[in-house]
Amino acid sequence: MAFDIKMIEKVYASMAARVDKARELVGRPLTLTEKILYAHLWKKTPTTTFKRGEDYVDFAPDRVACQDATAQMALLQFMHAGKKTVAVPTTVHCDHLIQAKSGAAEDLAFANKQSKEVFDFLSSVSNKYGIGFWKPGSGIIHQIVLENYAFPGGMMIGTDSHTVNAGGLGMLAIGVGGADAVDVMSGMSWELKFPKLIGVKLTGKLSGWSSPKDVILRVADILTVKGGTGAVVEYFGEGAINMSCTGKGTICNMGAEIGATTSTFGYDDSMRRYLAATGRQDVVNAADKVADYLTGDAEVYANPEQYFDQLIEINLSELEPHINGPFTPDRGTPVSKMKEEAAQNGWPIKVEWGLIGSCTNSSYEDMSRAASIVEQAVAHGITPKAEFGINPGSEQIRYTIERDGIIATFEKMGTKVFTNACGPCIGQWDRAGADKQEKNTIIHSFNRNFSKRADGNPNTHAFVTSPEMVAAIAISGRLDFNPLIDTLLSDTGMEIKLNPPKGDELPTKGFDVEDAGFQAPAEDGSTVEVVVSPTSDRLQLLAPFAPWDGKNIEGAKLLIKAFGKCTTDHISMAGPWLRFRGHLDNISNNMLIGAENAFNCKANSVKNQLTGEYGEVPAVARVYKSVGIPSVVVGDHNYGEGSSREHAAMEPRFLGVVAVLVKSFARIHETNLKKQGMLGLTFANEADYDKIQEDDTINFTDLVDFAPGKPLTIEFVHADGSKDIILANHTYNDSQIGWFVAGSALNLIAAGKA
Repeated sequence: MAFDIKMIEKVYASMAARVDKARELVGRPLTLTEKILYAHLWKKTPTTTFKRGEDYVDFAPDRVACQDATAQMALLQFMHAGKKTVAVPTTVHCDHLIQAKSGAAEDLAFANKQSKEVFDFLSSVSNKYGIGFWKPGSGIIHQIVLENYAFPGGMMIGTDSHTVNAGGLGMLAIGVGGADAVDVMSGMSWELKFPKLIGVKLTGKLSGWSSPKDVILRVADILTVKGGTGAVVEYFGEGAINMSCTGKGTICNMGAEIGATTSTFGYDDSMRRYLAATGRQDVVNAADKVADYLTGDAEVYANPEQYFDQLIEINLSELEPHINGPFTPDRGTPVSKMKEEAAQNGWPIKVEWGLIGSCTNSSYEDMSRAASIVEQAVAHGITPKAEFGINPGSEQIRYTIERDGIIATFEKMGTKVFTNACGPCIGQWDRAGADKQEKNTIIHSFNRNFSKRADGNPNTHAFVTSPEMVAAIAISGRLDFNPLIDTLLSDTGMEIKLNPPKGDELPTKGFDVEDAGFQAPAEDGSTVEVVVSPTSDRLQLLAPFAPWDGKNIEGAKLLIKAFGKCTTDHISMAGPWLRFRGHLDNISNNMLIGAENAFNCKANSVKNQLTGEYGEVPAVARVYKSVGIPSVVVGDHNYGEGSSREHAAMEPRFLGVVAVLVKSFARIHETNLKKQGMLGLTFANEADYDKIQEDDTINFTDLVDFAPGKPLTIEFVHADGSKDIILANHTYNDSQIGWFVAGSALNLIAAGKA
C-alpha cells in the first residue's frame, strides 16, 4: 500500500539533468508537460527534439493502475507475456463491479457474492505477479491513486480514461487500453504521439457557488468533446495556485471529456498540503529539492502564447456555476441561463435524482461543501424534492466523513449512501423504474452523461455540475433553480435563500481509516496458482488472434455504417455487460448494439448481406465470421470517444472485423484497434463517407504495400456492380504495422520479438 519513495527519489535524481539537456536541445524555456515527457524518455538522455502532434515517442512510465472491469482482460493478456512479475509498480482496484441499489452494506455484499469468481481471479493473479490489490469497497481507482501513489513530475498509465485525475498532483497520468498496460508491465516502452499543448491560464480566485468543477465545465464548453484530442492541457496562473489539490484533480479528471491526452498542474503548496495530509511528507521533501523542474519555466507562464499551441484564459473571479448537458458533457449552460435554455429545448424541469460522487467529485472537500448545503436545508425544515445519493471516493474518505459527522448530515435528508465505488457514474445503478424509459431529468457530479449512461434509460436527461450545485438543485427539485438568487420554502412557509457552500480543503482532524482495503502481493508468487474454469461465463482464457496472411483483403462485407456519435458506450456498453469483461466471447454479444445504423436509423439492426434480412449487429458479424467472410465498420467523427475500454476493439477483432474506417478517431480507441491487429483508418476525403452503401463488398487493393505515410486504396463494390474507389489515411508507423502483421501487439510480446 505504501508509496515507493525510493522509486520517486530515483525519478527526481535524474530529472534535472534530463530536463536541462532537453532545454538545451529545444533552445527555449520548457512547459511542465515537456519537462515530464523528456524526463521519461525510454532512451534516458534526450538526444533530439520532437514535433508536436507528429512524432511517435517511446516513454518509460513509473507505474500502472488498472480497474477491475478492464484489469480482467489486461491481466489475461499479461498471463501470455511469459513474465514472472510486473516490471513497474502496478495496482488493481475493484470499483466497477459494484451496483448501486439499496445502500453500501447490502450492495457490497451482493457484489462480493455475484462477482466472487472475478474478484478471486484478480486477487490471485495480482498475488502471483507482484501487483497490489485493492479489494471491493476500498474505493474508486483514481481517488485511491491520488491518496497513495500519485506524485509531482511522475508519469503513469492506467486502463481507465480517467487515469488523468492524477494530474491534480502534477503527474502526466494517461488512460490507455489493456494492451498498452501489458507492454509496460512486461518491461517494454510505451508509445505515444508527442502531444500538442493547450495552455489554460487561470486568473482571479473562486468564490461563492463557483468551484473547480465549473472550470472544466467551461473548458469543455469551449473545446467540445474532441477539442483536446492529441493534446495535453496544462493549467497555470494565480487561479491554479489558489485551488485545492483535489479541485485540481477534478479539473484534470474531466479532461477526458474533451479528448485530451491528459491534463496537469505545476507543483505548489496545495500539493504539499495534500501529500502531507495523506502521509507522504517524504514525497514533499524529495519534490522540494527539484521543485523548479516540477512546474513550467517562468518565461513560459509569463508569455504563454509563445509556448502553447492554443491558449485559453479564464477569470475565476467572474466564473459562473455551470450545468452541462444533457446527453453530452460539453454542452455548457451557466446557471443563470438554465431557465431559458430548458424552456427552449423542452428539457424536463422536475429533477428526480441528485447524485454526488464518481472519481471526479468524491473528495473530502467535495463532500463537506455539499453537506454544508444539506445542513442548511435540514436546519430550516426544507424537504428535498428529489431523491439523493452519494458515493464516497474511498474507504479513507468514507471513514473520515463519518467520523466528522458529514454522513450523518446527509442521512438527515434521507440520502442513500452507496458503496465506495463508481456506481451510477458507469451505469452500475439499479434505478427503480428506469425500465419504463420515461422522460426525466437527473443531475449529478459525474463526468459523463451520454444517453443511457447512468440508468440505461435513453430518455433520462442527465446534467453535470458541481457537488454543491447538485445538492441545491436536488433539494429544490427543479433544473432551473438558481441558488444564487432563488429561494426555497421552509416547513413554516418562510422563503429561505441558501448561503454559498463552505467546506474544508482537508479534514482538520486529519484523515483516518481502520481498514483501507489493500492486499499486498506475495514476495514470491511462483507457487500461486491462477485458476480459470473452462466452463465459466465470467472468465475466459485468451487465444491469440491470427496473423495477417500477407495478402490483400478482398470480399469483405460492410457490417455497419454508424451515424453520429459512436462512443465506446455505443460500441461496448457497460452497465449489466460489465460482468462479462473477462469473457471475450460473451462480452462480444454487445458489440455495437448501441450504434445507430445510418441506413435505417435504428440501433442494433443491420442487413445480413447473405440472407437479405436484418439482424442484431453481433449476430450478423458471427454469421460472416462462420463462413470466413471479413467485415468492415464505417463510422463518423470522434469514433470511440469516451472510456479506454479495449473491449470496444477486441470484440470487433474477435468477430471478424478487419478494419474500422471513420472520419476521425478518439486517441485511445485508435491505439486500441492498432494493438489488436486491426486497421484503424480515416477517410482522406470525409465526403466519401456518403458513398458507402448498405450492400457494399469491400476490397483493399494495395494492402500488400502497407507502409507508414502511404494511404490505402479501398474499393467499394455496390449491389448494382458500380464501384467507388477511395483513399484511406492512417497513422501507423513501422512498429505498429508490425502489430498488424503479427496479428496483435501481444503476439509479438509472447514471441519475445517486441
